[in-house]
Amino acid sequence: VQLQAFGGGLVEAGGSLRLSCAASGRTFSTYTMSWYRQAPGKEREFVAAIRWRGGSTYYAESVKGRFTISVDNAKKTMYLQMNSLKPEDTAVYYCAEGPYLINTNMADERRYDYWGPGTQVTVSS
Repeated sequence: VQLQAFGGGLVEAGGSLRLSCAASGRTFSTYTMSWYRQAPGKEREFVAAIRWRGGSTYYAESVKGRFTISVDNAKKTMYLQMNSLKPEDTAVYYCAEGPYLINTNMADERRYDYWGPGTQVTVSS
């Protein structure tokens, strides 16, 4: 599986962006897809996760109510709609794929097998 994230850019605080992650190769509906981010000088952190078939989602507390994760199975594409962006959301955003995961395991980056190159999101104050 190859993953490619795109859609990042520069936006003012309070603005919105939508990231996309396109997958090529085999995927399975039960597999878990996720978004992670890494800010300068910080460790990579979990943002949100969903299964390819949709349904169960899991969010980091810091983005709940502002970010929405979704998938288009037919297009093998995952999305992250980011609203009410804050300067602290500035980071490189990565997408990843892993096996069937539930609950807090969806936020464990060690469980993800495939990662794509990141896309930069910069939120100005």
